Amino acid sequence: MKTFHCNRCDQLVFFENTHCENCGAKLGYVPELSQISAFDETEDGTWKSLHPLAKDQLYRPCHNYAVENVCNWMVPADSEEPLCSSCQLTSTIPNLETPGNRLYWYRLETAKRRLLFTLSDLGLTVQSRQQDPEHGLEFQFLEGDEEGRGVMTGHNNGIITLNIAEADDAHREKVRSAMHEPYRTLLGHFRHETGHYFFDRLIADTPRVVPFRTAFGDEQQDYAAALDRHYKEGPPANWAENYISAYATMHPWEDWAETWAHYLHIVDTMDTAVSCGLVLVPDSPHEPTLTDTTPIEESTFDDLMKRWFPLTYALNSLNRSLGMPDGYPFTLAPPVIDKLRFVHRVVAAAAKR
Repeated sequence: MKTFHCNRCDQLVFFENTHCENCGAKLGYVPELSQISAFDETEDGTWKSLHPLAKDQLYRPCHNYAVENVCNWMVPADSEEPLCSSCQLTSTIPNLETPGNRLYWYRLETAKRRLLFTLSDLGLTVQSRQQDPEHGLEFQFLEGDEEGRGVMTGHNNGIITLNIAEADDAHREKVRSAMHEPYRTLLGHFRHETGHYFFDRLIADTPRVVPFRTAFGDEQQDYAAALDRHYKEGPPANWAENYISAYATMHPWEDWAETWAHYLHIVDTMDTAVSCGLVLVPDSPHEPTLTDTTPIEESTFDDLMKRWFPLTYALNSLNRSLGMPDGYPFTLAPPVIDKLRFVHRVVAAAAKR
């Protein structure tokens, strides 16, 4: 994630901000620029951008920004579409008459927008089902019973379903603990499920399926049988030697989705570190050092990996100083790094295309 500034006072602002805490300027994200812009509201209700790349251009806030208060993205003033490019992807929202659901909806949309920023930054374009009925992407945010049961988070032919209970921190932590998972977040769910979507777009029925099977295994094996086996028998005892997570051992599709999600974790976190100018220069040359601030889009995969360990060491050390669990509770075995390299190559080739 890049860093952003208010164009009126140059104050640092966050990707989710709707106004500048320093000068009070209205803020909104302009997808066409991949930038947060400050705005002046005009007499006719449109918003005039103060960003140098869109100086005096007119926009209006997405309907879900202006009315529902769950978005902060902008739409060109002359567009007939009431929703921004992110909100257009959501076809089903929770029942807002149910207490708590508006907060859950906000959290889901916030995580989705971070996902979309990263995908765009990597050069991976996403279209809605309205724009591309055959290959477009759609999100459905569904509600189960009081315990969050009855809705499965998953992907099916471009439609990603998210159980809104995952936006409840207490419920998600309860499930994470019960499943013995070291990591479970809303953003992680979005990244994982888009891994399935991009498998269909970038791997299935292409020449890449051959090297995919070499790295991940044959995805033609029975998925239902693999799922049943996984939940009956659990992962192999030595799973960490070849997989990023226990869940990745279930089936090659899940291995790919977990690895894809992890790749997005890496590039987004590293991008944030670079944008913030983070370097590590310890007193001892034997301590993890990080001085390379090459932009992510200009870095090789090997360079990313060399920089990743020092960054995660610092991240986990900071978390432990706050009495919190490790922010990065993973170990990357050599076969996992090879799978991440494969994802990197697929993404780079897709971006060039």
